[in-house]
Amino acid sequence: MVKKSSGEMSFLDHLEELRWLLIRVTIAILACALVAFFFSNYIFDEILFGPKNPNFITYHYFCELSQQFGLDKSLCITEIKLPIQNREIGGQFSIHMWTSITVGFIVAFPFILWEIWKFISPALYDNEKKYAAAFIIVSSLLFFVGVLFGYFLIAPLSVQFFASYIVSTEISNAIDIGSYISLIKTSTIASGLLFELPILIYFLTKVGLVTPQFLRKYRKYTLVIILILAAIITPPDVISQVIVSIPIMVLYEISILISAAVVKKENTTDLIS
Repeated sequence: MVKKSSGEMSFLDHLEELRWLLIRVTIAILACALVAFFFSNYIFDEILFGPKNPNFITYHYFCELSQQFGLDKSLCITEIKLPIQNREIGGQFSIHMWTSITVGFIVAFPFILWEIWKFISPALYDNEKKYAAAFIIVSSLLFFVGVLFGYFLIAPLSVQFFASYIVSTEISNAIDIGSYISLIKTSTIASGLLFELPILIYFLTKVGLVTPQFLRKYRKYTLVIILILAAIITPPDVISQVIVSIPIMVLYEISILISAAVVKKENTTDLIS
């Protein structure tokens, strides 16, 4: 798309803008990480170690859900045997530091989006620039909802499944702190980014890389992939897999509607012009 500002920027100017964008984003993340660093007790004990506690709210919800559907109490979690250990002399400090940075990234995400918008806004039309606030709000909301989805659904289901999975009675679990934290972080951040799918489809449609026809054509393949992923990250029961799969399929269907709306608007604009 052609730049819409009064003057053209050279390639070096773009690199300079990108450099300052990265600097500002890094400062914002580190500032939020510094605050998170001093709240380590709450972040670790209450948040990160929450999914390994059988009293975690998700386990209560699944237990009540199974009883409402007249199922047995196989979804009722009474004990999670998941001892956490640290085997490196600087392991706890390293985990503390990188976890704080991860929290900083999550908290600073709206600011990151704002910086990205400022970077791409010179290439937008004037009538598109007015959607800055909507872009920041919607994208941030989708990200935070995705993070909550990953934390309250995918993370506890994964923790419970892997904690109870036994390949041999000769093997005892003593999970390394890095492995456990990595599972929680991956579940939450990956879900947050996954929930940005409608935004991604919007921009891909704008540049002509994706069409609603393409998304509809491969809908059934997407459904199969989502079900496979749900089967991998959740316990082997249908209810858990369906609960995880439904929001992702809803996002995909919303993305199709967004893509169709973008194409319709582009076609209308071309006709008027």
